[in-house]
Amino acid sequence: MTDTALPRPLVPVSWLAARVEDPALVVVDASWYLPAQNRSAVGEYQAAHIPGAVFWDLDALSERATDLPHMLPDIESLGRSIGNLGIGNDDAVVVYDGSGYNMSAARVWWTLRIAGHEQVAVLDGGLAAWRAAGLPIKAGWTPWRPRGFRATLTEELVRSRDQVTWVKSKGGAQVLDARSPGRFAGTEPEPRPGLRGGHIPGARNLPYAELIGADGLLLSPDALREKFQAAGLDLRKPVITSCGSGVTACALALGLELAGVTEWSVYDGSWAEWGRPDGPPVER
Repeated sequence: MTDTALPRPLVPVSWLAARVEDPALVVVDASWYLPAQNRSAVGEYQAAHIPGAVFWDLDALSERATDLPHMLPDIESLGRSIGNLGIGNDDAVVVYDGSGYNMSAARVWWTLRIAGHEQVAVLDGGLAAWRAAGLPIKAGWTPWRPRGFRATLTEELVRSRDQVTWVKSKGGAQVLDARSPGRFAGTEPEPRPGLRGGHIPGARNLPYAELIGADGLLLSPDALREKFQAAGLDLRKPVITSCGSGVTACALALGLELAGVTEWSVYDGSWAEWGRPDGPPVER
């Protein structure tokens, strides 16, 4: 058996290729796309995925008793969902997506961290890097056996709207927004109808795709630190990441982790909540 101890939180294709058949490792396809992208994540998974990968349906595994998209469910429901995907507490997990920019893989990495699972990493470069390396892909649906998973909430990694408001009022954290500059500034429309334009007052902006280099891989830790500092962050202070619906905010969280920032969290409701007409004040 190969060593599945993860070089967290990021693994290269070569690491996964040497271990992809190890029964102590679970590979997760976490692909998800905005409706405007006109892509079917589950359809693409069924057409081509890394051998043995299970599919994490981001919409289906989110809280249903809310009109906010992709919200975390309660910790008991989350534990059941994770176990139903064949993931046990002792498994190593590698997550990837098909976006080329870690659009949603980091969200599942963060969700597993929220559930107390530390043995989880993101595949650097995702499915595109796997294919570029000439490695095999599979079609169809991967069968898996549900397992028991005991979830323990890691509260410090997630923030609510009230917590963001309170922390900001005390000057205790910085907010970093992963959306495009136009959405951040309020000069281009939000993809979800009815939301105001702009950003959380005082927030900084760093589009999540800027963390990816020309080779399709995440930037080095030094380059990531430079990106964050150029966006106006003091990396010695806590950072709360935000985006449109709490998905790409996790890509910033992954980048912060790689850059050595230890105090970071994700605003789960993000702009889908803050940007509502009856929400808190916004800046443009």
